[in-house]
Amino acid sequence: MLEAINLSKKYGEHQALKSLNLNVPAGETYCLLGQNGAGKTTTINLFLGLLKPSGGKTLINGVEVNMDKNTTNSMIAYIPEVVQLYGNLNGLENLEFFSRLSGHNHSKKWLVSLLSKAGLKEKHHTKKLSSYSKGMRQKVGVAIALSKNAQVIFMDEPTSGLDPQATAEFTAICKELVSEGKTIFMATHDIFNAVNVGSRIGIMKEGELIHSGKTLDLTAIELQDLYLKTI
Repeated sequence: MLEAINLSKKYGEHQALKSLNLNVPAGETYCLLGQNGAGKTTTINLFLGLLKPSGGKTLINGVEVNMDKNTTNSMIAYIPEVVQLYGNLNGLENLEFFSRLSGHNHSKKWLVSLLSKAGLKEKHHTKKLSSYSKGMRQKVGVAIALSKNAQVIFMDEPTSGLDPQATAEFTAICKELVSEGKTIFMATHDIFNAVNVGSRIGIMKEGELIHSGKTLDLTAIELQDLYLKTI
């Protein structure tokens, strides 16, 4: 579903990404670990088509991102660390606005069902976003991804700042999405959540992918030890 081939990115003289080769099958969660500046967000932005690679290419479901952005954009959704929504609108209104913006015209009943599927309690659907916690905003972001029928969901530090309960709820939602065939690509610092939610884990350092493997092959403690040795 996701493929990076000899992918590189330079900002002036700074080499942010160095010959990244990566393959993520459909229906998996790939968690990318690394310090700030390791290249995680740059990798996501290249898949999103927000940046042009200095070398190599990114493909989504076999389609090269920079050759056909309309097609690849129709297959993806993005949930940033802080979901940017309109505070003066409620959850349902935000979902309706962003789903229409992506070219969809869903019924109110369907949108309500998406918010509920994303884990947002019905009593919050009509409350203004300005009253939402970060975890609640993340759930609206998931509902927006569902409204697009995105095959791939990119997430950048989605559990940063969430309390343990909100993290557990978000993890459960991710697992349900993957069980339905969605693919998740997540940049994160949260080692223990990565082990819990990820099918595969990669570790980046200074723009290079220095480890990639199946989660089942590592315990959280083993991953922590491996991660600490790379930073």
